[in-house]
Amino acid sequence: MEVKAPDLGVDSAEVSEIMVAVGDVIEKDDNIVLLESDKASVEVPTTAAGKVTKISVSVGDQVSEGTVLIEVDSADASDDAGSDDSAEDAAEPEQADDSAEEDTVEEEAADDASEGASTTHALPDLGVDEAQVAEIMVSVGDTVEADESLLLIESDKASVEVPAPEAGVIEKILVSAGDMVANGQDFIVIKAAGSAKAKPKADTAKKEDKPAPKADSKPEAKAQPAPTGEPKQAPAPSTSTAPAGKKLSEAEVNEKLTDVYAGPAVRKLARQLGVDITQVSGSAPNERILKEDLFAYVKTRLTTQQAAPASAPAAAGASLPKLPDMSNQEIWGETEVQDLSRLQKVSIPQLNYNTLLPQVTQFDMADITETEALRGELKGGMKAQGIGLTILAFIVKATAYALTQHPRFNSHLSDDNTQIIVRKSVNMGIAVATDDGLIVPVIKNAQDKGIKQLAIEIGELAVKARDKKLGAKDLQGASFTISSQGVLGGTAFTPLVNWPQVGILGASEATMQPKWNAKTQSFEPRLMLPLSLSYDHRVINGADAAVFTRYIATLLADPRRILL
Repeated sequence: MEVKAPDLGVDSAEVSEIMVAVGDVIEKDDNIVLLESDKASVEVPTTAAGKVTKISVSVGDQVSEGTVLIEVDSADASDDAGSDDSAEDAAEPEQADDSAEEDTVEEEAADDASEGASTTHALPDLGVDEAQVAEIMVSVGDTVEADESLLLIESDKASVEVPAPEAGVIEKILVSAGDMVANGQDFIVIKAAGSAKAKPKADTAKKEDKPAPKADSKPEAKAQPAPTGEPKQAPAPSTSTAPAGKKLSEAEVNEKLTDVYAGPAVRKLARQLGVDITQVSGSAPNERILKEDLFAYVKTRLTTQQAAPASAPAAAGASLPKLPDMSNQEIWGETEVQDLSRLQKVSIPQLNYNTLLPQVTQFDMADITETEALRGELKGGMKAQGIGLTILAFIVKATAYALTQHPRFNSHLSDDNTQIIVRKSVNMGIAVATDDGLIVPVIKNAQDKGIKQLAIEIGELAVKARDKKLGAKDLQGASFTISSQGVLGGTAFTPLVNWPQVGILGASEATMQPKWNAKTQSFEPRLMLPLSLSYDHRVINGADAAVFTRYIATLLADPRRILL
């Protein structure tokens, strides 16, 4: 039987470790390979029990959903069990009657078990490295239906309800509220319908007859030290070195990456941090380096006092000092400590990337008088269909079309800063304000959708965001972002580019303003919408930004141009 890779939540992932060998006897849900993508490391469990007859992948291979990982022969496991039983029968013929009786009991147990059995279920792909159990929505003994919500999982991106994979009775809950959980982790045991009929004696007989796994079938897991971030004691010499505490150039980092055991996500992070990865100790099996090892190493380097050269400027590499002691109310007055929401906490590292971008903002005004009149004509009919038609739907449509005409704004800068990766489809991120902070769900293939469909999806995503119902895939893959402040007020703002995107469009509150009409030689009241385009100056130059922003303003002034 072939065991294939499940839905990984990404297009492909790298085989980082193979956790079984040919000849191993494995049980269902035993982990067989470790896959690592840009988003997470995931241990893939087997969907079948038996003896491993073939391993179809190698370490370093790129696999996707449906790729054959291993082949399992369940018959081999049964044959082993049969041969063991035969040997016992030959050694003890006087127990033949008892064996026959036990076989009969086992058959009865199998008949009962076919009606239902207790099954341990693992968490699905969460789309992130880890998430927190925010709420357990069932109790032991509850009867649930398939797809009924069991847990509320809150990640750094969204809150997701985990559905029941099958109908039955909750036998055991393996996690608690507040626990941090990961993809593939066992979280619940469900006894399927009919399990209560299984006979205890049959269960015992089944366990006794089950063949014991071979002593050498799986290598014993090596005890792994906790990641300390300490540098290796004897690093291998390198052709490119840097003084202690100096951030390596990207070329130097890339050169050192060939000498270590790490997945693509870890290597990418090392390039971003400028870390000499040969100095980092890996805590995973075979000294494989994890993201946690990199973070621990950086933390150690930052907290270790190093004497700076006398010629170096005093402010070089300096960071903000710690807050002063604010306990003295005579100086600081009364204070109150308030915890940030989880969403705000996990957003801080992503926002820190913006300090590395040379960001510039271009401002313009769009005359949306005619567009607003068209919206007024359409919104009554849309409302009767339960659709809220806002100006944002027109902004998304115009921007998506503009991105197809100016594809450089729909791209990403490569890690080595030598190329841009141009996206063929427009996946539009829409910033939504929630009680927990700002969240950005994504409209996929926005360039192919009309105003009505965009209005429907904008409304659905906004409701899901505020109700914490967004799934991991609702938040992934954006190529450009729009942040609309609607009727919140303000004349303009400078939105932050959401790395690795290279642009973001901000829209402020539209107001009536006088505009000169050259034909009538007079001022006319027009509804003007302020636009703020922030962009990564490494990819976009100022002239292109001005042309792109004006093009969007032109489309918003007359949406009929999109049809040409």
